[in-house]
Amino acid sequence: MLTLTENAATAVKSIVSQLPQPGEGGLRIRDTGTPDTGFELAVVPTPEPADQVVEAEGARVFLDEGAGVALGDRVLDAQIAEDGGVRFALAAQA
Repeated sequence: MLTLTENAATAVKSIVSQLPQPGEGGLRIRDTGTPDTGFELAVVPTPEPADQVVEAEGARVFLDEGAGVALGDRVLDAQIAEDGGVRFALAAQA
């Protein structure tokens, strides 16, 4: 199952907190189905019915079926820039 670093959890919580009603919201990762575009990220108020829900340190990430399979053995990390921009990265789990 996808895991999140502390930085990724902090970044996801920060992004989701900007939703009008962030209560059940999270970052949704969708497999686009093509190697050229990879994954699509979106901040959403709730998961889709078939989404896998990953929770870490209060952060919620929703994975569609394709993303759940592709990212099952990965770690999501994030770097937060001084201007508030976020860059996510994936690594293999140790």
